[in-house]
Amino acid sequence: MTIELNGKSYETDEEGYLVNLSDWTDQLAEEMAKADGSELDDPHWEVINFLREYYEEYQIAPAVRVLTKAIGKRMGKEKATSKYLYELFPYGPAKQACKYAGLPKPTGCV
Repeated sequence: MTIELNGKSYETDEEGYLVNLSDWTDQLAEEMAKADGSELDDPHWEVINFLREYYEEYQIAPAVRVLTKAIGKRMGKEKATSKYLYELFPYGPAKQACKYAGLPKPTGCV
């Protein structure tokens, strides 16, 4: 599968995750969200950018429980709930947010 953006093709796997993580851009994230019928605003970007930093440090995409705990430490306990994250990413906070962040599918996600 591919995503077309600005005359360039980006290869994805069958679930829409980028094959080449270095292809990721903000515009590509916006395009992925648009394809899912979503629009990214500041709270989304806060989580996406957090995930990219997390991945850079640990070389793994966190599962939702780890994501929730790590977000709580960084952004405060009001954002460290599954409810808050599911409001932003209804198809699964770890899974959908990692996809938009250009990261691999988190381990443990079905």
